[in-house]
Amino acid sequence: GSCFPKDVKALIAIAKNKKYDFQLLKAVNQINEDARIRFVYKVENTLGTVKGKTIAVWGLAFKPNTDDMREAPSIEIIKLLQAKGAKIRAFDPVASSNAANVLSEVTYFKSPIEAAEGVHAILLLTEWNEFKQLDLREIKKVMKSPFIFDGRNIYDPAAVKAMGFVYKGVGRE
Repeated sequence: GSCFPKDVKALIAIAKNKKYDFQLLKAVNQINEDARIRFVYKVENTLGTVKGKTIAVWGLAFKPNTDDMREAPSIEIIKLLQAKGAKIRAFDPVASSNAANVLSEVTYFKSPIEAAEGVHAILLLTEWNEFKQLDLREIKKVMKSPFIFDGRNIYDPAAVKAMGFVYKGVGRE
């Protein structure tokens, strides 16, 4: 959650204070930070480019059932995509107003299907239960192109692909 990166950094600082170079924790910290960059690379590599593309982000909070945006992966992922020229449409059941305080030039919607209208891809970044219950066939009808990047691996890849989506999970390919 939001405490993990802070706790790892605190342990690194304690070790440094004790004159110990804690390489393992430094590596853990770097891997955690790099995961977001690798996710954006996967999106960009799959779509060819994100420049000029519209992308829906489902889930903004760092975990479900909270509006807490501290250390939320969505922040860095959205900023990286925007820097590469993507337009972002977003939905989160409770964190949209807090997200608006830390993310600019994002259009927020009241439902996942509204956020998905006309998009080239959906990025699922927080595993809210309601995302598991969605009729993805209906979602696909409103999208410009059928790409789903499941950052939480909540969907069955075979089932989603059988609906005609290009599906990319994390750590599955």
